[in-house]
Amino acid sequence: MSGTYLGMPAFPEAAREAVADTTLRGNLRHATHTIRAKRAKAVTEVSDWAELREAGKRIKDHTLRHLDRYLVQVEETVTAAGGIVHWAADAGEANEIVTRLVKMTGETEVVKVKSMATQEIGLNEALEAEGIHAYETDLAELIVQLGKDRPSHILVPAIHRNRGEIRDIFAREMSEWGRPAPEGLTDTPAELAEAARLHLREKFLRAKVGISGANFMVAETGTLVVVESEGNGRMCLTLPDTLISVVGIEKIVPTWQDLEVFLQTLPRSSTAERMNPYTSTWTGTTDEDGPQNFHLVLLDNGRTDTLADEVGRQALRCIRCSACLNVCPVYERAGGHAYGSVYPGPIGAILSPQLRGTGSEIDASLPYASSLCGACYDVCPVAIDIPEVLVHLRERVVQGGEVTREGNKVVLRPAKGHAAERAAMRAARWAFTHPGALRTGQRAASRSRRFHPRTLPGPGRAWSETRDLPPVPTEPFRDWWQRTRGGKDGDR
Repeated sequence: MSGTYLGMPAFPEAAREAVADTTLRGNLRHATHTIRAKRAKAVTEVSDWAELREAGKRIKDHTLRHLDRYLVQVEETVTAAGGIVHWAADAGEANEIVTRLVKMTGETEVVKVKSMATQEIGLNEALEAEGIHAYETDLAELIVQLGKDRPSHILVPAIHRNRGEIRDIFAREMSEWGRPAPEGLTDTPAELAEAARLHLREKFLRAKVGISGANFMVAETGTLVVVESEGNGRMCLTLPDTLISVVGIEKIVPTWQDLEVFLQTLPRSSTAERMNPYTSTWTGTTDEDGPQNFHLVLLDNGRTDTLADEVGRQALRCIRCSACLNVCPVYERAGGHAYGSVYPGPIGAILSPQLRGTGSEIDASLPYASSLCGACYDVCPVAIDIPEVLVHLRERVVQGGEVTREGNKVVLRPAKGHAAERAAMRAARWAFTHPGALRTGQRAASRSRRFHPRTLPGPGRAWSETRDLPPVPTEPFRDWWQRTRGGKDGDR
């Protein structure tokens, strides 16, 4: 992945600062509670939601098992429809391809549809370095861009901003990027939306190059699909002469019938709508209608490495609905910036460490950015067992072991700072495999319980600062069982 967000502090430190921001917490609490309540209502309207969820999971798992075949099919069908397919192994290759394609048009401006993949690779920064201005057209992404900020939510990137802050950003920054905000702009939603519409309209009409991602790629026809709620995507996908789409290789669905499942689950899980207001599909190019040049950049950037992990690969099922963020108690309090990635929340905690590896301090801390309550798994429309993957990644951080990096098997060394944890686990394993020693230790702990501290010493202090240390019982369970039942049912 791009290093755009690397260099940030580990999650605990970043979260500590975010939790102290009362305005941020208020914005997050209001937004996440509102979205998840609407989602819950939308889902209950569908009598076969559980079946749709299972179908989505199976479609994604099938596609990932046969991804090599479907990728070739996508290349063939897109090419047959008049598009040109490019393959990018990593962020650097993808940025080089897109920059070169834009330069070939002679343009120095592009308009963009909201795209997680282009944020992942740091495309805007790469284009800016080559003198090309990329204009975000999604309302929330526009707010983030004008505010020189970073997105903090998959669906609502400016969720950390309230209306007053957005008004101030528009009034202060719009004139530097194009049409200024109207005089006397207030913080009413209608006025803010109108200011954004007027600011963006001239860019839509002027732009000759559009850049997008895609929610789905249909292998059987080479069709790309973008779903959105504002109409800006439709403008970017139809008005420019050249369209460049950067899409992760996991976005494939085999057939239109498979797509039908996700067009039911995605809008309800993300925006709590029965269907998206704008569902745009395009297949290659068409004479005298829409872009006359279409380029598809298929992005790997750690995805095949993730696919090699039998437990972690389920993260590639993700359809970017953000339902897991809206129910996560950790995200609600810490916000998205603390995750140090374009993918925040529970899905980011399992996706970023796999795409980027766990070598950095921030990525090694992300698997611990969870209470393991399981709410994320309950709402996921493709049944990603996020708690299972979190535990799996924690084991990788602490123990190290064999992983796939850039297509090669490598052995990771255990992360720093976990020596005490590893020692404790080794001691526990030895004790549990030596019943006599375990029994002796339990009795000694019970008899010395009045001398036990209320907090743990050394590295354990951080754990017991926010948790009560469980009291040791007056006698071990085995002794109690022997005393009360006399072992007549067997010493279990």
